Amino acid sequence: MSVTWRHLPAPAREIASAAQDAVAAAQARDAGAYEPAVARLAAADRSGLVLGAVVRLLLEQTNPDGLDGDDVRRVLEGCVRSAAQWWPDVDPHVLLVLLASALGVYEPADDENPPGPVAVAGHGPLLVADLLAVTGRPLAGYLEAAFAEVARTELHD
Repeated sequence: MSVTWRHLPAPAREIASAAQDAVAAAQARDAGAYEPAVARLAAADRSGLVLGAVVRLLLEQTNPDGLDGDDVRRVLEGCVRSAAQWWPDVDPHVLLVLLASALGVYEPADDENPPGPVAVAGHGPLLVADLLAVTGRPLAGYLEAAFAEVARTELHD
């Protein structure tokens, strides 16, 4: 299914399109298609915020009773194992930071540099693809919900 995202402003449209392409490439384990989609996603301002909201929504849906350390470990290990087979640049630490950030529990230490836009763009779609495999649902609905959540948060801040 192809979604045009015409109803979104241009910056959000680019995030949605790039996210769809990156997640589709991750689902297909296609490194050749993944790299340019990740580059587009990294160049899109606020894409990490949207991907984080998608990851959080997926985590909530796949773990309706809440998450504990074992659940986070399971998600992390599954994603690393799956991605490492086709994308050698996967970094478990970046995935862990993204998971913790999506859950609102990540506070970088004073001497720590959090992952930048390229690392977030390169790893967020891996998490999304893995979590989508559990739900069996398409990305579009989660992106719509993530954009709505980001807009609502920005409106109230």
